[in-house]
Amino acid sequence: MKEPVRILSDLHLAHPVSRIARVSTLRPLLAGAGTVVFNGDTWQELTRAVVGRSAEMLDELQGLCAEEGCEAVFISGNHDPGWPGPGWMELAGGRIVITHGDALWFDGSPWKREILTGEERVLELWRRHPLADQDAGDRLRLAREIARALPSHDQPTGRGLWHRVWDAVVPPQRALWILQVWWSLGATGVAFCKRYFPQAEVLIIGHFHRHGCWRQDGRLVINTGSFVNPGRAHWVEWQDGWLRRGVIDETPGACRRGEVLEVWRL
Repeated sequence: MKEPVRILSDLHLAHPVSRIARVSTLRPLLAGAGTVVFNGDTWQELTRAVVGRSAEMLDELQGLCAEEGCEAVFISGNHDPGWPGPGWMELAGGRIVITHGDALWFDGSPWKREILTGEERVLELWRRHPLADQDAGDRLRLAREIARALPSHDQPTGRGLWHRVWDAVVPPQRALWILQVWWSLGATGVAFCKRYFPQAEVLIIGHFHRHGCWRQDGRLVINTGSFVNPGRAHWVEWQDGWLRRGVIDETPGACRRGEVLEVWRL
């Protein structure tokens, strides 16, 4: 794998509220990378209304990576569970683990409306995977099955702040779960590492659209946010034993790596 390895997530290509209107705006963000890891929810595999356009944008993205001379690696997410592979990637001899993040929660996306009403279906799928509570491979396969069995039926269309707030608080249980996940994200990531990747010192996720960084019990959990309002997208890069994270500066014409927020030596 060529370095630098640049990690992005949650592009949600062709989603009605994705801020990526044109794939070409991502070119500056890809330039100079040896490998770009797209950590889940890159495209809308399960959304019938936009799957055609999303597939077209995905083809454009792959072409853009080829033009920039960077290898594109895609990890499955809950919106695009069909990617082959184990569902995670390891760097630095397993000290860094990259996975989308839906497997951190028992039901993948506890705040999602279809999950709130689909408890029995989730339990049924868990019964089919008796090793999922101890084996990372089985846990990620289960996460994919949950995503396929309980996809989102309706997609929000409003990009404004009040549209996004309204979408988050209806029904009220959804808002409560969002707040609970928000509050416990770091601890949940650390618990996931201890169970499935005890050698990992760093966990890099997306999924929950809150960018941030949490350090607990000697481990680091990084969320790269998203290209969907109100979340902001971040980047992470690994090169020559150095791990960096920073913001993505978005304009109508281009997305670029912005300010470096933190640097770690592994």
